[in-house]
Amino acid sequence: MTRLAGTLVTSNLAYLGQVEFDAHIKAIVPLASTEGVPSRYILPGFVDLHVHGGGGVDCMEGEAAVRQMARFHARHGTTALLATTVTAPLPDLESALEGIAAVVENPGPGEARVLGVHLEGPFISPQKLGAQPPYTLLPSLETMRRLLALAPIRVVTLAPELPGALELITFLKAEGVRVQQGHTEATYAQAKAGFEAGAQGFTHFYNAMTPLHHREPGVVGLALERAEWAEIIPDGLHVHPAAVRAAWKSIPRTYTVTDAVAAAGMLEGEYRLGRHKVYKKDQGVYLADGTLAGSALTLDKAVQNLRGWGFAWPEVVRMTSGLAAQYIGWEAGLEVGMPADLVVLDEQLRVLEVYIRGQKLREVA
Repeated sequence: MTRLAGTLVTSNLAYLGQVEFDAHIKAIVPLASTEGVPSRYILPGFVDLHVHGGGGVDCMEGEAAVRQMARFHARHGTTALLATTVTAPLPDLESALEGIAAVVENPGPGEARVLGVHLEGPFISPQKLGAQPPYTLLPSLETMRRLLALAPIRVVTLAPELPGALELITFLKAEGVRVQQGHTEATYAQAKAGFEAGAQGFTHFYNAMTPLHHREPGVVGLALERAEWAEIIPDGLHVHPAAVRAAWKSIPRTYTVTDAVAAAGMLEGEYRLGRHKVYKKDQGVYLADGTLAGSALTLDKAVQNLRGWGFAWPEVVRMTSGLAAQYIGWEAGLEVGMPADLVVLDEQLRVLEVYIRGQKLREVA
C-alpha cells in the first residue's frame, strides 16, 4: 500500500489529506493540520483525448512510436489518452490503427493508458484542413466499418456538411462512438443538423470551424448556444485565455486537450505530422506557411496556464481529467475505488511524481 499526503485536489474542492492506494484508491483521510504534510498537490492523472505525438514521434508511425508517445506524456502527468490519427491514405490509416490497437491490448510499463483512438479525419472538409494532410474522403459507412474492425475507435471528428455525414453520425452514435464536429465549413443550420443527428462534441473548439457572426452563427455559434461538450487547446496560441473562459462559461463540459504532435518536448526544428513536415518554433508548431500544426503542449503546462488564467483548482481538475474521462466512459478521480492514476505537483505546479495503476513512474518531466 502506498500513502501520499498533501493538498488533495478533486473536482469539487481542495483540502489537506492523505490518499492510500495499490492499483486502486483504497482510502482518503482528511488531515486537520499542516504539520508534517508536504507542500504539494495531489491530483487525478490527466486525461487527454487528442494526442498525435510527442517526444519526437508521431502515432501514425506505428506501435513503437505510440509506446514512446505514451511514455513521454506519462512523464508530464497524463495517465490516459486517445492516440489521434490524421487524414491519410487508407493504407496509412489502417497501419496506424493496427499499431495503436497493439498498445491498447498490451500496455507496457511507464506508458500512459492508451484507451483507444481519436480518428481525426478523413471525413473532413478539404476547405478546412488546417494542418491536416490533403487526403480527405467523403463519409462512408463501408470505410468506417473497415476502420472500426482494426482498433477501438472512441472518438471521430468529421465535417457534418459533407454528403453522407448525417448517416455516418447516426451509425457511429449507435456504435457507442463519440462524434465531434471539426475541420468544417458548416453553416449554423448544417452544424445544427449534425448536432441533432448525434454529433455532441466539437474538436479543438474555435479552431478549423466556421466562426461566430451575429447574422450567421456558424459552428461556434451553434456550440455556444446548445453544446454540452467541447475540447479546447489551452496553450495560449490556439485560443486566447478570454475565449477559453467564455467557452467554459457557455459549454458546461469543456475539457482540455493538447493536440500535441511529435515536436512536443523537443528542440526547435523539423518534425512529422502524418505526411506533413512541421516546424517547432518557440512554443508553437507550424506548417511551412505559418499555419498552426497541432501543438507542443503537455497537460502539466495546461494546468499551469489555467491556474494563471484564473481558473479555480476544482475547475482545473474537471477540465484536465474528470470531464474527458466522463465523455468516453472512463473512470478518473480522486475517490475511493477509482484507479490509482495520480499526479503529484510541487508548489510551482511542476510534476514531482506520477502513478499509473498504482505504480510510480521512474522518470518524470
